[in-house]
Amino acid sequence: MTHLDIGKLGETLAVGYLEEKGYRVIRQNFRSGKGEIDLIAWSPEGCLVFAEVKTRSLDSYGGPEEAVDRKKQDMIARTAGSFMEQIGHEGEIRFDIISVLLARGEVKSIRHAEDAFF
Repeated sequence: MTHLDIGKLGETLAVGYLEEKGYRVIRQNFRSGKGEIDLIAWSPEGCLVFAEVKTRSLDSYGGPEEAVDRKKQDMIARTAGSFMEQIGHEGEIRFDIISVLLARGEVKSIRHAEDAFF
């Protein structure tokens, strides 16, 4: 399984996970300028959620969420601003990280860190 395959699988698993929790995923892989947001969804409470999905096949080098550094957070925040402008959203927003750990192609765990930035 290539790095891209692992990432795609992680995003697919994250969509299913969020939908099971009552979220409504409205966009995948939104791009603006140099930025990209993996998933954009409405939470069950009506909050607009921008989620970064990090998938790893092993967790020996720390959790996947540790790869979302300050620079990455800033890029996602700017990209989120573009999306909100496009849809005219001025309400509540949140930045989440969804970490997917795989072992031999099978889901080992999915962790959802809400309000994970800044």
